[in-house]
Amino acid sequence: MELSELQAFLAVVEEGSFSRAAQRLHRTQPAVSQTIRKLENDLGEALFDRSSRHGHLTDAGVVLREYAEKLLNLRGEVRAALAELRSAERGKLTLAANEFTSLYLLPLLHEFRRACPMVRVSVTRSLASRVPEAVLNHSVELGMLSFEPEDPALRSVVVATDQLAFVVHPRHPLAGAGRAGIRELGAQSFVAHHVPSPHRAKVLAAFKRHKTPLNMDVELPTLEAIRKFVAMGNGVALVPAVCVQGELARGELVRVPVPELQFERKIRIVYRKKAALSHAARAFLKVAEALAQKPGTTSLFQRER
Repeated sequence: MELSELQAFLAVVEEGSFSRAAQRLHRTQPAVSQTIRKLENDLGEALFDRSSRHGHLTDAGVVLREYAEKLLNLRGEVRAALAELRSAERGKLTLAANEFTSLYLLPLLHEFRRACPMVRVSVTRSLASRVPEAVLNHSVELGMLSFEPEDPALRSVVVATDQLAFVVHPRHPLAGAGRAGIRELGAQSFVAHHVPSPHRAKVLAAFKRHKTPLNMDVELPTLEAIRKFVAMGNGVALVPAVCVQGELARGELVRVPVPELQFERKIRIVYRKKAALSHAARAFLKVAEALAQKPGTTSLFQRER
């Protein structure tokens, strides 16, 4: 039973005539009659009472009419839904990000929600080291990373850059300094993030290279906890600059430049290289590209692989 056969059946029912149905369908009357006969043979039931001049429906025809209308209406709904997907008026976008990259994700999501308000967005919090795996095993469609993924099956797009910021409490002795050398930090008590990362390894290597001890007396699970703890007057910290913009603006923390710790990192969107991205994901990448072109923005859009 084909939808085209149901369409011909409903045309005959609605027109009350095989000839008028044929005109409506731009087919010949014998072709329409043959289609109806094939449908009747497939169903094993007569659909029209041919003894009647007007071809009234049989009981089987009445039942089929109800279901034929539902099926054809459903086809229309499917087409409409697919059209909405193509225009990103509906659908779902899934991403994975850690605490840090989520902060760079927010302005992108803000613009994306304005452009595609009907698309559902789900962001999964993940360790940065596990984001590539989540993308590769299809748990999410896109991932946010602060390092270049090693797997050749992934493609990355740089959307922002960030610098490491050395921050202290306003009453800290280094707060009034225009800058500080890394060796001056050997006597400081650092509040650190306990999660290993490539950038943590770079910091450790820099202190080792300059033969300076790095005293991580307190390790906390989140960047938010670190900045709040230092703002309370406890120790010093090295954190992504984006994490402390509010505290710096309000004077709750002071940033002190350390030339030996000028590390810049690129924030990337990653996805499977051979993936057929959803309409929502493609729309998200277009939003990221458009945001990078806005005057005064610090966003980037550089395809790397």
